[in-house]
Amino acid sequence: MSESKLAGLFFDAAIGLLQRVRDEESANIAAAGTAMADAVADGGRLFAFGAGHSSLAAQDVVYRAGGLALMNLLAVPGVVGVDVMPATLGSALERVDGLAGAVLDSSPAAAGDVLVIISLSGRNALPVEMAMNARALGLTVIGVTSVAYAHETRSRHTSGTFLKDHCDIVLDSKIAVGDAELTHDGIEAPFAPASTVVTSALMQATMAAAAERLAERGIEPPLLRSGNVDGGHEWNGRVMTEYRDRIFFRH
Repeated sequence: MSESKLAGLFFDAAIGLLQRVRDEESANIAAAGTAMADAVADGGRLFAFGAGHSSLAAQDVVYRAGGLALMNLLAVPGVVGVDVMPATLGSALERVDGLAGAVLDSSPAAAGDVLVIISLSGRNALPVEMAMNARALGLTVIGVTSVAYAHETRSRHTSGTFLKDHCDIVLDSKIAVGDAELTHDGIEAPFAPASTVVTSALMQATMAAAAERLAERGIEPPLLRSGNVDGGHEWNGRVMTEYRDRIFFRH
């Protein structure tokens, strides 16, 4: 069977985007890592939120081998994944005013903590209000979004603003509006989205930067090991016991 030209073109596109965010977002990634390291060192907690497919990158850093044990998922019922029926309900909930405030008010997130909000477009009410409310509560907000949407689309929030407008640090994924890298004769719609690849890479790069900053201060980063290597469960048990008051996915 011959190779797929389009598959190769997708890899080329994804690699190009990864190189761009590596080079153009390096300072912001370092700043985000430092903010996380500050929170860990000062007794704070880490949270990540994403709606729809943006939640994949948030879930990827929670309870993850090689990841920081203190990273918790800030879940909004109905918008985390496509398991809700109908799947279109999740998209609708992203546009509901007031939902973000209710979620934050009932969450353990507090002043001094860090919240990463992942939203490709950053235009819906949920991520915008999540950022606004989190900052009002005294959290440091890191936004992972495509800034292009703020220039080429209209906000769906009553303020007319985007996620990027309410963050302490913004990581720009550089994803083009529409999130589809390829077109082809005979195929009507553009296809092959790369946002998950790039956004997950941004998250993992930030985790690495945070671990680096902690090590520079002489603080052992509270990392989890794979449960599929010898000693992994014992290691993780010790980490989770030491930081149990800052880990909420076990409660």
